[in-house]
Amino acid sequence: MRKLQSEDYNQECSVLAQYLLGKILARKLKNGKILKGIIVETEAYLGGDDKASHSFNGKMTERNKPMFAAPGTSYVYTIYGMYHCVNISAQGAGAAVLLRALEPLENLEEMRLSRMSIKNNPKFLKDVDICNGPSKLCISFNITKELNNLFMPESEVLWVEERLPHFEECTPIIKSTRIGIERCGTEWATKKLRYYVFKCPHVSKRDKKSEKDFETLQRT
Repeated sequence: MRKLQSEDYNQECSVLAQYLLGKILARKLKNGKILKGIIVETEAYLGGDDKASHSFNGKMTERNKPMFAAPGTSYVYTIYGMYHCVNISAQGAGAAVLLRALEPLENLEEMRLSRMSIKNNPKFLKDVDICNGPSKLCISFNITKELNNLFMPESEVLWVEERLPHFEECTPIIKSTRIGIERCGTEWATKKLRYYVFKCPHVSKRDKKSEKDFETLQRT
C-alpha cells in the first residue's frame, strides 16, 4: 500500500480527521514485525480558539511542539502519568488529529498480548476491544513517547498507508462531539469534531442519536 506523503497530511484539521478514516496505521516493532490497523475513529483539535486543544491560544510548549511542526508529524503524550495518546499534526499552527480507534488488521495476536500483559488479571480480549480507544491502540501498537515528533512520511517505524479497496470514498462517516472535554465549556464541548465509521464495532463510543439522525437524513 502507498505510504501517505507530506501533501496528504497538509489539510485543514477537521478535513484531515475525516480523510484519515479508512487509512491504515502501520507500526514496525523492534523484532521486525509490522502491526497494522484501519483508522476508524478520529478527533480534530484545531488549535487557536479551540479550548480543548493543547495549543489553545497558540501557546507552544516543549510538550506540544509537534503540533506546530510540518503536517504529518506524530504527537505522542501521556495521560494519567502512564498511558499514551497519538496524534498527527495537520495544516495550521497547533492543529492535530487524535487517533481514537483502530480495527486490527495484521498481527492481531501480537496486539492482544500487548494489551493483556498490562492487566493484573489478564482475560482474553475480544477483537473489538483491542484498539477501541486512544490509549488502548497505543498499548496494542507499542506507541510511546519514543515515537513522538516523527515525520511520518519518512518514518520507518510509524506511518500511515492508503485505504483498503473495500473502504470506498462513500463510506458513511458519523460526526459527533469529542469525548472527555466537558470542562472546556459548552461551545467547544458541543462542536462535532469527532468522526467515526458508521456502525463500526471497533470505535470507542458510538453516538446512537447522531447515527439515527444520519439514517433519517438518508431516507429523505
